[in-house]
Amino acid sequence: MKISLIQPSRNNLKYLKWSYDSIRKNQGNHEVEICVADDASTDGTWDWCLEMMDKDPLFKAHRNQGPKRLGHTILYDTLVNDVATNDIAMIYHADMYLCPDALTSIEKHIKPGIIVSLTRIEPPLHPDGPEKILWNGGVEPEEFLEESLLKEIPKFSNKKITEGIFAPWAFYRKDFQEIGGHDPLYAPQSKEDSDIFNRFQLNGIKFKQTWEGFVYHMTCRGSRRNTKDKAVSIYQDSPEWLEQNMRSTRNFIRKWGHFVKHDEFMKPIVPPKYNIGLIVNNCNESLLHALEPWCDIIYTDSNDKERKKYIANEQVDTIIDLKQRVLPFANEKNCEILVDIDGKTFNQEDYKIIIQLPEIIKDSGSTGQFELNNIKVHIIQMNEYQNDLIKL
Repeated sequence: MKISLIQPSRNNLKYLKWSYDSIRKNQGNHEVEICVADDASTDGTWDWCLEMMDKDPLFKAHRNQGPKRLGHTILYDTLVNDVATNDIAMIYHADMYLCPDALTSIEKHIKPGIIVSLTRIEPPLHPDGPEKILWNGGVEPEEFLEESLLKEIPKFSNKKITEGIFAPWAFYRKDFQEIGGHDPLYAPQSKEDSDIFNRFQLNGIKFKQTWEGFVYHMTCRGSRRNTKDKAVSIYQDSPEWLEQNMRSTRNFIRKWGHFVKHDEFMKPIVPPKYNIGLIVNNCNESLLHALEPWCDIIYTDSNDKERKKYIANEQVDTIIDLKQRVLPFANEKNCEILVDIDGKTFNQEDYKIIIQLPEIIKDSGSTGQFELNNIKVHIIQMNEYQNDLIKL
């Protein structure tokens, strides 16, 4: 099998070297093109990339000269579209160790229209789940328990197949390109994977997780967790990542109308996307901030100054035009589903209803009006628009 591994990296050189060595050691008889994007690193990553391109004809690299980072969302697509040359590619983190026979397991299952994920073996830093194996082989290359891991793999391996998708995921580039790749709405990173997984699901792509192929994953070294203070920070998300995750979460809700949803094996669950307008009396700044992402348009009785202030503060964090979403109360209300809210009585139970509104509307099954707690819902039409989001 010919496959291109897609690896953006920022100031992650020691992990990148460790990952490279594992790929070349354990690739078997497969032809592996390693495609690295250096995201304005200052740790010598680009010098190493230049050295590797001279030494290894199947090592290719792209550089963001910076100084500002572009992030995985943009660089994944640059590597897939402009650098990789094989029909099959795999999103592959820079802190992953490729286990023996992993690529053979991918070859066994991958076809056009099918995405194959390898099973991750991880130290207990992220929450546990049935889609992964928790086993502590270290979080730094210098402490990695390679020999112990290789002895454990036969105990982990079995022939079952589950339906889920997560990194590392292997795919046909034409399936990726058909839907337009990752959405730059989430740049530099966070939620870009959940978004594209939803779109694959809606476009009829099937997901397979193989339990015969593995990677050891040191859990987001560099991109999410800061490793400078080893005694503390390997268990903590960096402030930069937390801020970006919050921005991307709000943008994901704006686009899809719900939080990220998946089953226990990480197969996406995509609720209907309705055209919802929130009509908010007695609106205030905090209520506007809480409610705006959950609808297509929010009509508020806030004054022009308050609306403009909110739009100015939020617009820097999204490419969605908020001037088209945050409108005066007096505007004509053309949404297909209208929800009346009074800021004086709105409470936590009402907010839970707003979060669950797509499922509530779907379960209602018909047009009409009803009340839930302090909220009035008027369903004029029940057209679904999630399929409009498949292609960029």
